[in-house]
Amino acid sequence: MLFRSQAEFSRRQWLLAMSGAAVASAIATRAAGKGDAFPDLTQFQLEGSVPDLKGKVALVDFWASWCGPCKKSFPVLKELHEKFAARGALVVAVSLDEDKKDMDGYLKKNPVPFIVLRDPKSKLAEKLGVEAMPSSFIVGADGRIRSMHLGFEGEATRKLYM
Repeated sequence: MLFRSQAEFSRRQWLLAMSGAAVASAIATRAAGKGDAFPDLTQFQLEGSVPDLKGKVALVDFWASWCGPCKKSFPVLKELHEKFAARGALVVAVSLDEDKKDMDGYLKKNPVPFIVLRDPKSKLAEKLGVEAMPSSFIVGADGRIRSMHLGFEGEATRKLYM
């Protein structure tokens, strides 16, 4: 199950620490993996201008306004967009903020040139097995997941993406 707020993240972290791996495996969903087909975004009631990924390379990144590493990743996502958009590649940031106002407030202070969607019921995130934020999926033009990356480690992650 996905973290819908900072408080839920903290509760979940505590629960996993106290309950051990048995609880973790019981609540985990099968995560999408390398080579799997990336789901059709139109099937998940996402908010925003949902792009058609068919025939395009895309980086799909799950984030939330309260996530510190997510905030640090946005300049790199912007750089990716600026570097690859002219070649038809897409950067799609999918917010998992429970309250749309939180997402909108963050984006008002930190405008971005790439596509931003919101997954209000976390259906896409659940389908992909997203357990941490940020979580990124590189999707090939064939619609298959080429790679996944959890977290953001500054320059190391930037180099991985570039």
